[in-house]
Amino acid sequence: MKTVFIAGSRSISRLNPTLRAKLSSVLRKKYRIVIGDANGADKAVQKHLQEMNYRNVVVFCMRECRNNLGGWPTRCISSDNVKGGFDYYSKKDERMARDSDCGLMLWDGKSRGTLRNIVQLLQADKTVLVYLGPEKKFYTLEGPTDLRTFLAGHVPAALRTLESESFVPSTSNTQPAFDF
Repeated sequence: MKTVFIAGSRSISRLNPTLRAKLSSVLRKKYRIVIGDANGADKAVQKHLQEMNYRNVVVFCMRECRNNLGGWPTRCISSDNVKGGFDYYSKKDERMARDSDCGLMLWDGKSRGTLRNIVQLLQADKTVLVYLGPEKKFYTLEGPTDLRTFLAGHVPAALRTLESESFVPSTSNTQPAFDF
């Protein structure tokens, strides 16, 4: 069974018809969904999954879940970091990226956390479908070159962030394109 890591920016708190249709495609394929517990995109997607009565979901959280609208099974991740902050919550995202076959990221073009999720998935040779909120369009990324091209053409400021965090492109991409 394929596992999809779905996440996104906290500024994306509602799902438009395009996003709902893409999620419905994932549900029809009966993929396992791993999702976080944050407000914003995580909560909006959880609400949609709950409305669709979709059960093949695992919610990842730190210690206690902030949002688990469907009462799905949880995976609590531990961290030595002090509660709160970017590095603390990134631990659960790292685990979801590792436990998934691909990613669906709902990105506002600004969120450093969502960009980091995209990078982690690509570094693991996993395909990422990115919904770029400002453009209301999907982009399929299959490797570091795709990411750099995408950012240069659509979110140049994020490319500078990426370069400042010294993302090193992988030399292989063994994961086949993923069918959403």
